[in-house]
Amino acid sequence: MYDYDLLVVGSANADLVIGVERRPGAGETVLGSDLAIHPGGKGANQAVAAARLGARTALLARVGDDAHGRLLLDSQRAAGVDTAGVLVGGAPTGVALITVDPSGDNSIVVSPGANGRLTPDDVRAASALLAASQVVSVQLEIPLETVVEVVRGLRPGTRFVLNPSPPRELPEDVLAACDPLIVNEHEARVVLGADAGETPEQWAEALLALGPRSVVVTLGEEGALVADATGTVARVPSVKVNAVDTTGAGDSFTAALAWRLGAGESLADSAAYAARVGAVAVTREGAQASFPTAEEVAAL
Repeated sequence: MYDYDLLVVGSANADLVIGVERRPGAGETVLGSDLAIHPGGKGANQAVAAARLGARTALLARVGDDAHGRLLLDSQRAAGVDTAGVLVGGAPTGVALITVDPSGDNSIVVSPGANGRLTPDDVRAASALLAASQVVSVQLEIPLETVVEVVRGLRPGTRFVLNPSPPRELPEDVLAACDPLIVNEHEARVVLGADAGETPEQWAEALLALGPRSVVVTLGEEGALVADATGTVARVPSVKVNAVDTTGAGDSFTAALAWRLGAGESLADSAAYAARVGAVAVTREGAQASFPTAEEVAAL
């Protein structure tokens, strides 16, 4: 019996968000809305999203000993996340500078701060937390060597989920542990390079050839494609909604998918549920503030 349905190992950032009519070009200045500060970061977002859905969730991350760090800890605890694994100090809390246009699309620049100080030693010190978790979900806003150490520390039977964002070349042992590897079109092309192909089916086939046990390709308004090493491939439709802000939507999708996989659902059914979670999230502003409860997803 596991103590946690999901352990998220990853980043925790303060999101500094400004609405713009359009993004500036090189050397150009545009005026935006009032600055809004929200708790964010891919790791912290996933933890809050899962906990709000009802998953027993823990977070392993690092924040600064500052106001942004306290904001993030308060948000995690309010959602019901176990923050015993959140380390404090070493650098200022990470910050994401986000612009959101009228269509809800966003552009993000991240200053890693304390996220860059989450080390392999921190993972080894948290071995009991890894052992107590049914699913471990990781992203790439923390050092790659820390992700490698997470894979090395996995216990037999623990499922490993990776969203390689921001994307980079991945070691073979990390790819082999992924079940699934979750990518959007941009991430798929970066991971695959010149051999990416032109269709989601080709991306999934090429990604599986790199070693993951399963792959999910998210396609925005077109839904998602899921595939596994047995040759099973399925399209998952999207849920049509009026998008207000897509910030954090991918994180809520990943968290929901990881949780439902741990509960024993199939990859396709888990992705379909995750698509509904993401659909609710994009109808609201912000990242963590937009994540729905299970009841809200059921009512969609």
